[in-house]
Amino acid sequence: MIKKESNNVARLRRHARVRKTVSGTKEVPRLNVFRSNNGIYAQVIDDVTGTTLASSSNLELKIKNGGNIEAAQAVGKDIAEKCQKLKIKKVVYDRGGYQYHGRVAALADAARSNGLEF
Repeated sequence: MIKKESNNVARLRRHARVRKTVSGTKEVPRLNVFRSNNGIYAQVIDDVTGTTLASSSNLELKIKNGGNIEAAQAVGKDIAEKCQKLKIKKVVYDRGGYQYHGRVAALADAARSNGLEF
């Protein structure tokens, strides 16, 4: 009998594969996304120093149901506004091993439409 790995283990393997090439600096930080069933979280990270420059989530924005596209769009808009205050215009997008679809794509599109470039 072949044992199948869990979905999260497979996602972490994909994320590690992407992280080999995607890295953020102070000038061009990494926009990381984490998605759960109940929420969506975004962080802008400088990997050189290992610091989080800005973060946003549905919990911070007091959105009750974070598991939908509207919440992802609100988080994307909020993280873009925070980056503009920090004078960050360009980021590299780290989808966290998730498929670029649904909430992950909605967050990216909202961030792009509010001034972030990636």
